[in-house]
Amino acid sequence: MIDKSLIALPGVRRVFPILGLLAVFQALCISGQALFLSAVLTGLWEHKTFTEVLPQAAGFAVCFLTREGVNFLRQKLLDGFSYKLASEMRENLLTKMFQLGPVALQELGTGTAASTVITGIDEVEMYIKLVLSKVLNMMVIPVLLLIVIAFLDWRSAIVLLIAFPFAIIFMILLGYAAQSRAERQYKSFQLLSNHFLDSLRGISTLKYFGKSKDYANSIYLTSERFRKATMNTLRVAMLSTFALDFFATLSVATVALFLGLRLMDGHILLSPALAALILAPEYFLPLREFANDYHATLNGKNALASVNQLLAMDEHSSSELTEVIHWSKNSTLNLSELTKTYESGRGVSDVNFELSGFKKIALVGASGAGKTTLLSMLSGFLSPDSGQITLNEQKLSGLTDENWRRSLSFIPQSTYIFSGSLRENVAFYEKSATDAEILEAMRLAGLADLNLSLDERIGAGGRVLSGGQKQRVALARAFLAKDRSILCLDEPTAHLDIETELEIKENILPLFEDKLVILATHRLHWLPQMDQIILLNEGQVVGIGPHEELYRENNYYKQLLEEMS
Repeated sequence: MIDKSLIALPGVRRVFPILGLLAVFQALCISGQALFLSAVLTGLWEHKTFTEVLPQAAGFAVCFLTREGVNFLRQKLLDGFSYKLASEMRENLLTKMFQLGPVALQELGTGTAASTVITGIDEVEMYIKLVLSKVLNMMVIPVLLLIVIAFLDWRSAIVLLIAFPFAIIFMILLGYAAQSRAERQYKSFQLLSNHFLDSLRGISTLKYFGKSKDYANSIYLTSERFRKATMNTLRVAMLSTFALDFFATLSVATVALFLGLRLMDGHILLSPALAALILAPEYFLPLREFANDYHATLNGKNALASVNQLLAMDEHSSSELTEVIHWSKNSTLNLSELTKTYESGRGVSDVNFELSGFKKIALVGASGAGKTTLLSMLSGFLSPDSGQITLNEQKLSGLTDENWRRSLSFIPQSTYIFSGSLRENVAFYEKSATDAEILEAMRLAGLADLNLSLDERIGAGGRVLSGGQKQRVALARAFLAKDRSILCLDEPTAHLDIETELEIKENILPLFEDKLVILATHRLHWLPQMDQIILLNEGQVVGIGPHEELYRENNYYKQLLEEMS
């Protein structure tokens, strides 16, 4: 029921004693309410005036108000504490995702990552509030109330003591069933998130090929699976609540029956009998309150497990380099037997080649040949399974070193625009850049006619940029990063129309000067400008050389160009 990692969260152990003390105060207030109320009712039954029972009525009012005050303080404390924890967790999660890079998140699923950061963290926040308050109440309040009931009437205390474990046992049995269904429900939710987001992102392509209705039906079937999983979970959760209510009601009725019989026989006084009867429902109340929110705690527990799983993912980062690499004409990078294989069996294997000096390298191959995998390893986003990398005579296990990442600029297929000012987006690599430097980089990238001030907000909640404008922002970032002499590009113009592509290409080519450029592409017009082409086929390097040489001597390269033309 309680995830052990919840106890390990920062600050939880400090909050526990405070919540426990508040639970003790609440139990005392509940006991005081019952005793004062029974005294008032007994006094009125004995024909006392209201003035005579006014002190007891005032005591009841004080206990009631104190109890509500304790509830308010506990809720206020938990609201602030859970919000702080959730905010820190969301920040850590976003930092982790940034460190993992796009390849790891692509394997995880964009929809899963987004739902975990947004919906998942909200459910964790609710989980923290529910568990910390209601579990402690369930542990403390019934014990203290049972002691008070035992002093009032030990026979009633025995009935309640026997009934409580039965309620707990049924809750556990039904809880395990609900938990397994909740886990399936959460997995269905993650699948639906991935499916829906992927379909939404590719809706224009799907419409172009006439497949939008097929995917609409697929999303409908996925959402139906999620709906059925949710209803199955709710069915078991409601059955658990019914079982608790049944045992609580049966136990209170049994106590009332025995108290009534003994009152009729004169074996117990009215005041303690009334107090015990008033306390009996309160004895089961913490357990019933927990059962009412049981489904929410299951969702929160599954969400917390997903968050912890994501935070525990291996970043595959190394710290073998002692400083940022400034690539020069004498620099060398040698790959030997480099292999990376995914669970599907695809990837690259036994890659061998050497890069030296300021060269423009193109990674070419059919879809699925391994271009993106190889580029991801060269860009520091992905670690190889085996092989060796030698950088300027230093042997490395991989290029996921922070200093290597700080040595290069990366232009992806689709540039992400952060929600912020134009200045913040362009100065992504160079936070200390001046406005004059930013404006010059924008001019070189063809953004001079954007008619936006540097302080204007773009991205979510701001000015929406077209695909071509987004890629120009990526170019401006690269132009501004003058100290980064390694440039990696992953199909930088793949999603643009031919006119915009050729225009952006003219802006990209000046970036290639005095740099090591690694370009993954399937566009033919890039190839004549490349110094060397690395030809990939089914994860293997099947040719290395200039464009003219490969076209003349490599039949697969010639065949590939004919298919791509």
